Amino acid sequence: MEVITSHTNADFDTFASMIAAKKLYPEARIVFSGSLEKGLKEAIESFRLPYPIDRIRDIDLDAVTRLILVDTRHAGRIGPFGALINKGVDIHVYDHHVEDKDAVRGSYEVIKPYGSSTTVLTLILKDKSHDITPDEATIFMAGIYEDTGSLSYPSTTGSDFDAAKFLLSKGADLVRVSALLKKELTPEEVSLLNEFLHSETSYTIGGTEIVVSEGYLERYTGDIATLAHRMMDIESMGSLFLLVDSEDRVHVIARSRTPKVDVGKVARAIGGGGHSTAASATLKGMTLIEAKETLLSAIRSFVAPERSAKDIMSYPPITVPPSTVLKDAIELMRRYGINAAPVARNGTVQGVITRQVLDKAVFHGLGEAAVSDYMTTEIDTVTDSTSVDEIREKVVGHGQRLLPVLKDRKVVGVITRTDLLKLLQEELRESSTGPKKVRHLSKLMHEMLPSWVVELLKKAGETAEAENVTVYAVGGFVRDLLLRRENLDIDIVVEGGDGIAFATDFAKKQKARVKPHLRFRTAVLVFPDGFKVDIATARLEYYERPAALPTVEQSSLKLDLYRRDFIINTLAIALNPGKFGELIDFFGAQKDLKEKTLRVLHNLSFVEDPTRALRAVRFSEKFDFRISKHTLNLIKNAVKLDVFKELSGPRLLEELKNILEEETAAKCVKRLHELGLLRLIHPNITWGVEREIFFERTRETLKWHELLYTKEKAEEWLVLFLALTDELNEEELIVLVRRLMISGKKRMEVLSARKDGLKALSLLSSGGARTNSALFELLEGLPLEIIIYLLAKAGREGVKKALSSYITRLKYTEVSLKGADLKKLGVREGPFMGEVLSVLLKKRLDGVLSSREDEEAFVREYVKGRKGTAGR
Repeated sequence: MEVITSHTNADFDTFASMIAAKKLYPEARIVFSGSLEKGLKEAIESFRLPYPIDRIRDIDLDAVTRLILVDTRHAGRIGPFGALINKGVDIHVYDHHVEDKDAVRGSYEVIKPYGSSTTVLTLILKDKSHDITPDEATIFMAGIYEDTGSLSYPSTTGSDFDAAKFLLSKGADLVRVSALLKKELTPEEVSLLNEFLHSETSYTIGGTEIVVSEGYLERYTGDIATLAHRMMDIESMGSLFLLVDSEDRVHVIARSRTPKVDVGKVARAIGGGGHSTAASATLKGMTLIEAKETLLSAIRSFVAPERSAKDIMSYPPITVPPSTVLKDAIELMRRYGINAAPVARNGTVQGVITRQVLDKAVFHGLGEAAVSDYMTTEIDTVTDSTSVDEIREKVVGHGQRLLPVLKDRKVVGVITRTDLLKLLQEELRESSTGPKKVRHLSKLMHEMLPSWVVELLKKAGETAEAENVTVYAVGGFVRDLLLRRENLDIDIVVEGGDGIAFATDFAKKQKARVKPHLRFRTAVLVFPDGFKVDIATARLEYYERPAALPTVEQSSLKLDLYRRDFIINTLAIALNPGKFGELIDFFGAQKDLKEKTLRVLHNLSFVEDPTRALRAVRFSEKFDFRISKHTLNLIKNAVKLDVFKELSGPRLLEELKNILEEETAAKCVKRLHELGLLRLIHPNITWGVEREIFFERTRETLKWHELLYTKEKAEEWLVLFLALTDELNEEELIVLVRRLMISGKKRMEVLSARKDGLKALSLLSSGGARTNSALFELLEGLPLEIIIYLLAKAGREGVKKALSSYITRLKYTEVSLKGADLKKLGVREGPFMGEVLSVLLKKRLDGVLSSREDEEAFVREYVKGRKGTAGR
């Protein structure tokens, strides 16, 4: 069987090329390897072809003996047919894409650098004098027009014009071609086009302006390519890359009208394909943020001029002669403020000496020794034309802090780690220009925040300006501001300086206290009224192992935000004067807020910090957001890897406590159960309809108690923790409490009292403690949290009534008479007085005594009844 096919995202050039190939291989079957654009599908139906277009599911791959590829040469882009490559199947190729090292090799190939593949085949048909019908000529013309922009794109060649002229002579209908290529946008496409236009980010790379735009789509269709052309026409762009986040993959559509940007090369670098003016790729298993960074990296590789050592080196180099004594070498380094230098004689490098070696040598009394005795001689060097990638490998990969740069074997400069950091900063600056339209939140801040908070933030910006650093309000505070939710939990990040130093200076001006945390380079400002603000140095965190606490290094704002848990928490507000209120959104958080979607920034997010999985559930239920499909898959994968086993108890407890304190706690726990996260807290904690009803009843009981406005307040999360762990036996609960490292005297008393509380409930349920005094005696020593838990757990109405009566009335019952009063009635201090008070309380509880007078009369009789033996 012979089969004609092409790439999975077929367009008019693809379709036309396949029809043309059919004329060269009349026995071959035409089979699309993937999806069709809507307009193309309708066009195929409008042409009454004399042969069928087969579906790939109807093809027996084992029966294919020859595969004719048109408009592509990549095995990864032809769907299931890719399995036939290098399996003995004869391959013929007709394509217009340039040579590629990963291209499929055929026994017969016609590769021409024309504007479209249809041109290649049309000219073959012309040379072979094949008959072409007007319908076929129209189809072929549509293919050429689509790929060459109606013969207007820079990739258009003279051969494309020759082919078009030939097709016109064969009856090609240009009116029909125009109708075929004219595509009306659906309401969904108009909405997505608007999203693309508003998310444009312009980058200047290699002196060329490149636009990258992004959007989300539940179900991807190839018609999105139409939007790329519309955008380029609307804004007269030279090159455009669209990123479409759909399900568990990101689709890239690229178009270019400038020879400076070969989108085909860029697409091939990330696993796709195409030619210099139109290309596409699909990135699986990546978040939109990761896909964008991957794309930008590929663009820089193929668009930006190649940087070399001479572009980034420091020069002229400061060198040390090998005969210099160590103490003089130290002085030289101090004078120039350097920490390493090449050791050279007459420009010829002999080694490298570092400040660290010099200091240690002088400390050991070797100050008069020569540098040549202690320099490092086994070093890497580069020439002034060495590429930046090779330099990175030598400096970062080999750990060499200083790299001499040679020209004609003489040292002409040096490259240090600082030079590489400067380069990285330039690259980050290029990739973080942000959206075209800057959004200012000053008005919203004044609307949503107390005036004193706005003033405090302004003063923070003024302090930063005076210290020549930049500060931002970040994270949940900014997120909730945009969601118009009340949140005064303020986090400030300091860029370009030390957070603790800034906090100390700001605290002095505001008469606040500072609590520093040196390991994480953070501080907490505590104001006189108790209000707190968290201050942090813009930092990069890395995890030495899954679930470990992070190791912190200073970084930029963008890298600081990139370490956050979810995209919605990556927003920042500039606080410095001149930019106060300016919103910073590197990663598209505004879109996620608008679409009510929760996404992680990178694929190892839950491996590095498993608590983020619990947080994802909490945020999704709290804000009524959906967790993206890809993020859900990452959570499930983390569960499979069992990364939670290394998680410390206190960190797990903190996230669990945060969940139990939410109004949506029951929904959160249900979702934890569905994702397999609940059993990671304890394998015997289950969830179902009955457990959910009990949990919600516990929440309702807590609300009921809150409305009583009693002096004693319950620790609500602890009561809900008791409800959540209700099925655990005593030993299992003890193990869990130890695992979570729950601390605090009161909390331990509550958890330890559960056993006694359950015994009391059992007694009440069996009809025990029928009098008020007996009930009081049974429950008196139990913490309030246990009583509320028991009330929610009680099944019988009589038991509920008894527990309710205890909480509302009996628990706070007191006798009127005090010690002094009893003395006047002849009761001395000691055991007898305690006995009298106990009897009085019991009589009060049981309603026998109702007033002070009743108590006094009872005491007189009670004392008299002891016949003078008690209290005398």
